Amino acid sequence: MLKQITPLLLTFNEAPNLRRTLEQLKWASRIVVIDSGSTDETKAILNEFPSVQCLDRDFDTHSAQWNFGLEQIRSEWVLSLDADYVLSEGLIKELDAMRPDPAVAAYFASFTFCVYGSPVRGNLYPPRAVLFRPDAAQYVQDGHTQHLEIDGASTHLRNLIFHDDRKPLLAWLIAQARYAALEADKLLSLNPAQLSAPDRVRRAIVPAPFLVFFYTLFAKGLIFDGWAGWWYVLQRTVAELILSLYLLERRWNQSQSNGADRGLQ
Repeated sequence: MLKQITPLLLTFNEAPNLRRTLEQLKWASRIVVIDSGSTDETKAILNEFPSVQCLDRDFDTHSAQWNFGLEQIRSEWVLSLDADYVLSEGLIKELDAMRPDPAVAAYFASFTFCVYGSPVRGNLYPPRAVLFRPDAAQYVQDGHTQHLEIDGASTHLRNLIFHDDRKPLLAWLIAQARYAALEADKLLSLNPAQLSAPDRVRRAIVPAPFLVFFYTLFAKGLIFDGWAGWWYVLQRTVAELILSLYLLERRWNQSQSNGADRGLQ
């Protein structure tokens, strides 16, 4: 099965992560990487791996970037990965032994979150469709991220992927601010009835950061994972706080705008 799979990655200044990810993809005869103008050592690392084909594309949206990557795939299956996803040995063996049902168009994977290599026992990251037939799927933008629309049946892989982002904290904060702005626009643009229960809580602004803190620390058990657990708990709490601030800002600006409009009438 491995010979029928082409890994696809998006990169932008991923030098702290990329080598570990590519080391677990040495089985692939071709790896497609779409880079959006990296200025760190990303390109130098990519050049260390002969199977990598790197294409440059200016970033506009995640969905457009991924769909451009899908256009470059010539194999029956594509393995869609972020640059901080590290395949477990068990997953590589599972992929090699697979004999897919013709009716199955996609496989979802679950993730173990790592903090500088230390795994934590729980996370908020949902399963993601990572292995699929490129002619039966397309990405669409969904808030700050993307959603894969699949034409066909899907199932789940048994083995996990490690999510191990080691970029500096400042890079993470900048990315979260950008993501939160897009997510706030999405949450406020939809009718509450169209939102999931978690998104309705987030749109309510105040409860979400507190709920995330206590849920990850106690319900997910990260209080038992030492400093790595606290890192994840605080990181997710800060991300929710940033989103809450953007929601407050947008509601404040809207109320000010409405007040100005009434004053002109």
